[in-house]
Amino acid sequence: PVLELMHKKLLQEKYLHADETTVQVMNEDGRKNTSDSYMWVYSTGKHCKYPIRIFEYQPGRSGKYPQEFLKGFKGYLHTDAYSGYKKVPEITRCLCWTHLRRYFVDALPRDIRSPEATLPSQGITFCNKLFEIERTLENISSEERKSERLKQEKPVLEAFWSWINSIKGSVLPKSKLSEAINYALNQKEELQNYLEDGNCSISNNLSENSIRPFTIGRKNWLFSGSPKGAGASAAVYSMIESAKANGLNPYKYLYYIFSELPGVQFGQHPEFLEDYLPWCPEVQDRCK
Repeated sequence: PVLELMHKKLLQEKYLHADETTVQVMNEDGRKNTSDSYMWVYSTGKHCKYPIRIFEYQPGRSGKYPQEFLKGFKGYLHTDAYSGYKKVPEITRCLCWTHLRRYFVDALPRDIRSPEATLPSQGITFCNKLFEIERTLENISSEERKSERLKQEKPVLEAFWSWINSIKGSVLPKSKLSEAINYALNQKEELQNYLEDGNCSISNNLSENSIRPFTIGRKNWLFSGSPKGAGASAAVYSMIESAKANGLNPYKYLYYIFSELPGVQFGQHPEFLEDYLPWCPEVQDRCK
């Protein structure tokens, strides 16, 4: 019930992040145990009032899964360039400059002092400049951030796209650098959407940081024994990561939920569940 309420509140926000990673699940109907299933994570934005992290297990990576989970959401969705997110209606996608930077890093030759390193290094420098400006804008209002981005970052972006257009014809078609250039050009509009609103982020690092504990844990436990187990895992990770995002001790929060919630008549009074959300003042007092 608490997760359902958190999901409802997540959909009411205007800025969300999404990401997904593989998980091996045993005993899925009609599928081999070696098939890839997916754990999706949805997070509220950095500047949202209530930090929420919700994990959802699904047997595949189809765009129908975020489309269904985010039904009713209208706003900015920060993601990587995976095309499945295009199925989510009534959103503005903000793509991740950290992902684009990685393409240029991958294009670097082993010997970074060689002439072949010059162009990828220039791409990295453009990205680094944007991130450098972003760090100076963290502690100001969203209106000021939007204004400063247009003043400071838009000229960097214009120079970046001009540079991209000037080199694209001289790069080997199947090279890593060509891949980086095509990635940038194909996502140009969505890479710049963050300029529209000061509460948008330049990267999807928030989602990647949210999903990292799961990917680290996966190296130890390797797989889920059943779809039901994968769903339970998603619920536990949702509670723990939401607790951490709200500055709580995850163990204390889970103990509080498991010890206090069973006696609550939330079936008759669903509003009582509000008192068990991780940002509730009493929860904050008791679960730090």
